[in-house]
Amino acid sequence: MLSDSSARDRTVARARLKFLETAELPAAIVSEGIRNSWQRSKYLGIGTDEVVVPYQPDYDRESRLVRAATPVLDRLERALAGSDACVIVTDRKGWVRDRRVGEKRLSAHLDRVHLAPGFNYAEEFVGTNGIGVALEERRPNVVLGTEHFNERLQNVACAAAPIRNSVTGRLEGAMNLTCWNGPARPLMAALVQEAAGDIERVMYEFSSSHQRALLEAFQQVTHYGDRPVLCLGQDLVLANSAASARLTGDDHRLLHEAAAELGHAPRTRKQVQLPGGETVSMRCRQVDSSAGAAGYLLELAFEDQQPDRTSGGGTRPRTGLRSRDSQDAARPWPLPGLTGKDPVWNTVARTASRCARERTPLLLHGETGTGKSALARAAHALTGAASTPAVLDAGTGLPAALDAAPSGPGRTLILRNVDAVPPEEGPAVARALDAAAAQGTWIVGTLHRAPGVPDALRRCFTEAAAVPALRHRLADLPALVDCLLRRIGEGVECAPDVLPLLRRHDWPGNIRQLESALRQASAGRRTYRIELRDLPPSLHSAAGRPLSAWEASERDTLVQALLEADGNKLLAAQRLGISRTTIYRKMRAYGITLP
Repeated sequence: MLSDSSARDRTVARARLKFLETAELPAAIVSEGIRNSWQRSKYLGIGTDEVVVPYQPDYDRESRLVRAATPVLDRLERALAGSDACVIVTDRKGWVRDRRVGEKRLSAHLDRVHLAPGFNYAEEFVGTNGIGVALEERRPNVVLGTEHFNERLQNVACAAAPIRNSVTGRLEGAMNLTCWNGPARPLMAALVQEAAGDIERVMYEFSSSHQRALLEAFQQVTHYGDRPVLCLGQDLVLANSAASARLTGDDHRLLHEAAAELGHAPRTRKQVQLPGGETVSMRCRQVDSSAGAAGYLLELAFEDQQPDRTSGGGTRPRTGLRSRDSQDAARPWPLPGLTGKDPVWNTVARTASRCARERTPLLLHGETGTGKSALARAAHALTGAASTPAVLDAGTGLPAALDAAPSGPGRTLILRNVDAVPPEEGPAVARALDAAAAQGTWIVGTLHRAPGVPDALRRCFTEAAAVPALRHRLADLPALVDCLLRRIGEGVECAPDVLPLLRRHDWPGNIRQLESALRQASAGRRTYRIELRDLPPSLHSAAGRPLSAWEASERDTLVQALLEADGNKLLAAQRLGISRTTIYRKMRAYGITLP
């Protein structure tokens, strides 16, 4: 759709149509950057008449990029009020994070083409557009009207510039200015580059504040003793000699992820297995600055070190071979009804078993479906107790339910979703838990993330342990599948090509999702074993975002057609009554992969 009748727009439109038909690139009519983007878009099979982009409604609205961009966007929003212009900020992957529009008609159009917060405007999804080209080529650019690959974008003009981290030089996102297409506006590129520079300066101020806070925390801890200390920020890594001699960049990334998940209950340490196979015990605290959370300070103890109480809290290496305790810790720790040999799972299983035996209140945190309650039940059973654990969910009326729950020696009380305890009931719940623990009841709390424990309940849990997500213990997948199939029924097994597909899935619902998928496949299998075609369609897709009911139905229909056509896209398209180009576009949008 052409909204500008200028000779240049008509010439570019004809050149684009000829390129789509013959792949012949115009030499001088459009810039080299636009020609290159057209080629990439056609190779990716981007649609020309429909905008199909991923949607991610849940994102960090307090990220450093968003906070740095907010004052710049506020200023531009005031300056552009009532004009036919819009300013947009995306992250480095093309996800739109903020948008300010000066005109309602333009806002409505941008909503129709999904150029709004939560949607992705990377070139791989939309084709040639200002944001996508700026991120792809790492330089400012202008895309006018008919230069857009998708026809639904051809009535606007866009100028975009990359946003870089002034300290590291890393690409952080893009600044975009969009307006109705019309006579070329020479100031568009200058305005958007100036705005990107302003955001970069604010981010630099944030970085400076964060770095000062991290350096101060690091110096305070390393002033005494020689234990390994690591300070991790987004753009800064500080390590003393005891840590730098033993850690690599991959170790830093893994420890940073572990620090973000670590609970803050008293005496809590987290066992982390490094990529090289070494195990380290980590104590963590968050470091804050005037600009917000700066990073994490980690105090480490490696497996071959032990506390040296004669040298101010430092460490001294153990002599000889690994201790018997270390060797035992590496062995699998069987629990009734559960399975797994992964070192991280092994550590949390041992911790739960010890706490059950010693009646130590324990907080288990991890993603939904990881088996936190099942782990507590298994550890309770391992003590030989004949009673069944009492399981309660946080909610209104919880203090009375806790008072009525069985308590005493040999009893276990599991309180799920501790973070959902209403603040006004926190003190009463804490008193009830303390009373049950005083009578010999083993108290276990579960929740998604340990930092979410209400302050009133934090002291009720002496230790904490993280239950790993299934995607972090895929080495246990074969044993888990066998264990779950035994629950489902005698004689059920998987075909050899099923397990590789299961390994490729990221399992956001963890073991609960795996069990549900196996039950569904088992119920619909056509032979004595589960085949690829029996698996739920969702396992053949990785959309990277939650799908609406309509999108999920469309994805399932597409996957089923592809499976029935043995992966033949043309045959599947004919049976569905759509084009093969649409098949490819939908497969890319939903992340569909078939063996």
